[in-house]
Amino acid sequence: MRLISSGKHHATFEFGELQVISLRDGYIDMPPTRLRDEQGRVLPVVPVAVPLVGGNLRLAVNAFYVTDGTRSVLIDTGASDNWHDPTMGLIYEALEEAGVDRGQITDAAITHRHEDHVSGLIAPDGSEAFGKLERVWIGAGDASVFTGRLESLRDRVVPVSEPVAINDWTTAIPAPGHTPGHTVYEIRSSGGHLIVWGDTVHVPTLQFEQPKVSWEFDGDQSQARAARATLLEQLSRPHHFVAGAHLDSPGIARVTPSGTGYALEYLAPSIG
Repeated sequence: MRLISSGKHHATFEFGELQVISLRDGYIDMPPTRLRDEQGRVLPVVPVAVPLVGGNLRLAVNAFYVTDGTRSVLIDTGASDNWHDPTMGLIYEALEEAGVDRGQITDAAITHRHEDHVSGLIAPDGSEAFGKLERVWIGAGDASVFTGRLESLRDRVVPVSEPVAINDWTTAIPAPGHTPGHTVYEIRSSGGHLIVWGDTVHVPTLQFEQPKVSWEFDGDQSQARAARATLLEQLSRPHHFVAGAHLDSPGIARVTPSGTGYALEYLAPSIG
């Protein structure tokens, strides 16, 4: 995995015969009381290594575009204007900055149903953001989100209930816990394996070192913790990389075992 270009809102990596483009949708601030211990209680102490901004946790929000030059898949779509926060909704600017024509995207793969991941399918003016979209992949347990503003996309939804190939190099893999349909996407190339996840980790400065720490909005905290453990073990193998929606932008890194947890090594400097 090699960084080949970057800007204010994107970073492009060479990954074997593929290109992986990290797209910065912005950031959201959340109170540290969202963090939970193994009993589901508010984490009593936030380690000093966890940075706070105005007393809040600052979570980056990333999406990822992967292409072999002919086929492509956009993984997550950001918040559009649905978060009602000027720090969000930058994915369209990021795509333009990266030289990606969003009018040519045919496949969107959604990690889960929450607004900061799925809302960008609809532009702020109410139109479909990706005019040639043919398929929207999402975990079967989250497919009910396609109502209201997202209703026009409902007939293009492909529910994922077991591992399924999206194309020759992308596989959708159920990883429920954060939501019933939380799904990760494994990208394979001659460069190795890339796991693209949504809300497996919210606070990278804490949850790699202490992976048993969970998040208030994990629908099933025990299941989310187990999914995180499985994915972290897989990522610690050689030639594996992670791309995370809430890792510091651009959010692509290596994972290595460290003590009773793991260490994270980003592959590019921060953007945004």
